[in-house]
Amino acid sequence: MLLGINPLVTPELMLCLMEMGHGDELVLADANFPAYSTAATTVSGRVVSMTGLNMPQVVELITELMPLDAFTDFCALQMQVDNAPRQINPVHEATNAVIRAAMPGDAALESIERQDFYARAAKAFAVVQTSEDRPFGCYILRKGVVF
Repeated sequence: MLLGINPLVTPELMLCLMEMGHGDELVLADANFPAYSTAATTVSGRVVSMTGLNMPQVVELITELMPLDAFTDFCALQMQVDNAPRQINPVHEATNAVIRAAMPGDAALESIERQDFYARAAKAFAVVQTSEDRPFGCYILRKGVVF
């Protein structure tokens, strides 16, 4: 336990966030995402398990500790619903609200087609798997600079 750190932040999550550098991308996966096979190709090769927490809860834990990137075209990517790229489902509504509250001034939240999401996730720093059971509840967060 540490002062000022939410006790839901696991040591594995803390280590992962601390090892990331500016511009590194972190996959936040729902319960159905192929986390371990995807993580095998990431920079760290790591899956951080956040069992029992949904996507908005995990995004809030992470953004309390890690700034989102304001120097690129997006700070976060949301997985699109198949054949409905503009659809915002309940998991997106709840999670996007948390992301928007943490976004730096000029940052953007974008969406990405599911197969493109998988390809990008394979090149990320690591995968954080949640217990989110709502479909298409996957995100990629890009780490910003700590000033």
